[in-house]
Amino acid sequence: MSVTTALLPTALKDVAAEIDRQFDRLLAVPDDSRADLYRAMRHAAMDGGKRLRPLLVMATAALFNVDRESAARVGTAIEAIHVYSLIHDDLPAMDDDAMRRGKPTVHVVYGEATAVLAGDCLHALAFEVLADPDTHSDPFVRAELVADLARASGPSGMAGGQMMDLVAEKSRFDLATVTRCQALKTGALIAASVEAGAILGRVPPEGRKGLRGYARDLGLAFQIADDLLDVEGDEETAGKRLRKDGEQGKETFLTLLGAERAREQCRMLVAQAAQHLHAFGPEADLLREVARFVEQRDR
Repeated sequence: MSVTTALLPTALKDVAAEIDRQFDRLLAVPDDSRADLYRAMRHAAMDGGKRLRPLLVMATAALFNVDRESAARVGTAIEAIHVYSLIHDDLPAMDDDAMRRGKPTVHVVYGEATAVLAGDCLHALAFEVLADPDTHSDPFVRAELVADLARASGPSGMAGGQMMDLVAEKSRFDLATVTRCQALKTGALIAASVEAGAILGRVPPEGRKGLRGYARDLGLAFQIADDLLDVEGDEETAGKRLRKDGEQGKETFLTLLGAERAREQCRMLVAQAAQHLHAFGPEADLLREVARFVEQRDR
């Protein structure tokens, strides 16, 4: 199904170009023996991906009239965490994938050792960017950005969800456990992206309830759509290997609910996500379109 929204195609294109510009500046290849490390980081980070997380940062920050350059830097930091996780996910010790974003994975091109280091360096780069005064003049805002992304990336967030996903290859998960796994593995960084936009806007925690509800439902809808894509999608369009969960015998939203119930659940979550934005007017239309895109995406 194609996306027919008005704002999103231009926004995705603009954000992708902006994030590539940021990475191009941050990852200039040095003229020394570290060159292949930087090339590996650029291979993974540039010229590909939906850039959904940076878009969420920038769209949320725009609600509060945050400087676009500041939001783009934060979006780049969160994208760096996402890309590091993909590099490590693709390694032979994890999912052993040869294709990502329509091109060979980093370890295929540069070797496993360089791929590990490239992931490590992107992880470090994320926090270096967030801590830089160029990202925001207020040190308290920078500290909150660092703390929130650290939580979303670690054992209480993405990495914890990835560990649960590894265990899922050998265990039988019920629906509640699958939901918890995906809320951490996929949802935590999506939530951190929306949260970061609010932090940049100096919205107090008690004022973020609606945005947090939006991010929670969006993250689960994204994963259900991903499960459907894994079974029904086209590998060439997706730019990566599909049908992996079935091969590994993992329980997913699809295996537990069936395709039609899973699709219905995804639609319900997308509708709920939009409802969480009721306090905002047309300025939140891009966030509403992102939710519809998540339901309809084909990659």
